[in-house]
Amino acid sequence: MSGKVVHFEIPADDGERAATFYTEAFGWKMTGVPGMEYVMVGTSPSGEDGASVEPGSINGGMFVRSEEFPPRSPVVTVDVEDIDAALAKIGELGGSTVVPKMPVGEMGFSAYFKDTEGNILGLWESRRPEG
Repeated sequence: MSGKVVHFEIPADDGERAATFYTEAFGWKMTGVPGMEYVMVGTSPSGEDGASVEPGSINGGMFVRSEEFPPRSPVVTVDVEDIDAALAKIGELGGSTVVPKMPVGEMGFSAYFKDTEGNILGLWESRRPEG
């Protein structure tokens, strides 16, 4: 179902320092993503796709802040059926696209937008099976 919060991301100036902090503070499991400067953050047991299998819980990620993507606070990610349609609606409502739709491996697509209050949030569209 579309519209659910399905992921979070934590920006960091020092990825190693941040990973150590969250691992020691909460016991979160950090797993680097090959070929990307991104770490998957496991807050609860997960399936093969990295999604939490525990009801009421989500897993997330961590990235090193950069000039291209500089959020200063955590980002929540919302599941949508169609990122392009969601970004168009967001624009109609006064929001704006920060990072357009981009593929995330074979799993799906992500994008980032700014809402009417200046907050940056993420969008997630799962890849549909071809056929």
